[in-house]
Amino acid sequence: MNKLQTYQTKGAFELKDIDSEKKRVAMYLSTFGVIDSDNDMIQKGAFSKSIQERGVNATSNRKIAFLRHHNWEMPIGKFVELTEDEKGLFAVAEMGNSTIANDAWNDYKDGIIREHSIGFKYIADKIKWVDDPSLEKKGFYNITEVKLYEGSAVTFGANEFTNVVDVIKSEQRVELAVKYANEIDVLTKALATGDGSDERLHQIEMKLKFLNGQMLLLAQTEPQNVKHSEENQPTKTIETFDWSKVINKF
Repeated sequence: MNKLQTYQTKGAFELKDIDSEKKRVAMYLSTFGVIDSDNDMIQKGAFSKSIQERGVNATSNRKIAFLRHHNWEMPIGKFVELTEDEKGLFAVAEMGNSTIANDAWNDYKDGIIREHSIGFKYIADKIKWVDDPSLEKKGFYNITEVKLYEGSAVTFGANEFTNVVDVIKSEQRVELAVKYANEIDVLTKALATGDGSDERLHQIEMKLKFLNGQMLLLAQTEPQNVKHSEENQPTKTIETFDWSKVINKF
């Protein structure tokens, strides 16, 4: 994979706090010193040049943007703070007053938006492969600088959930069912309030339908059958998880 070909996105990371009075949101857009799903480890200092050139206090009119779903046609506010600390790239954003921004703000208040990610480009001489035989992929990419374009509020969706067909261990199925149930509870409450635009409510309804479908598929997925030798038969009965109770809840 050529890391330099395209505009990249990476995330998601934690929401820290919201200020209802000022309509501001505090968040981490990236974390330092951790190998992520792209096998990258971003180091402190990787965003410093971008912040200097296009950050909050920069003179450029092309500031680092605050978007929804990495969509440049969906700005939802502006960053009023962008700094690197020991943990990662910390940001504070002030929400706008457009319909899209108000929908995003309602999603923050309802707990639907909890994650964020970045849109950026790699820089050729700032990527170095580091060998590490102890890792599954035998190494990782050490990233010392990127060109940061935007930070985005992202909503949990189909691409952020484990494929239920791949969840074959019973304990994983229970864990995933609990996760789905929690997400459904958040969305149900948000839908009940009726806040925001018709588009927002439609999106919530679609996510609910998706999650309910995932729950049904999860309930119908058979766990992996593990064969025991006669010498290693289990000595105690393991209680079967009652999937009907989960499904009937919804």
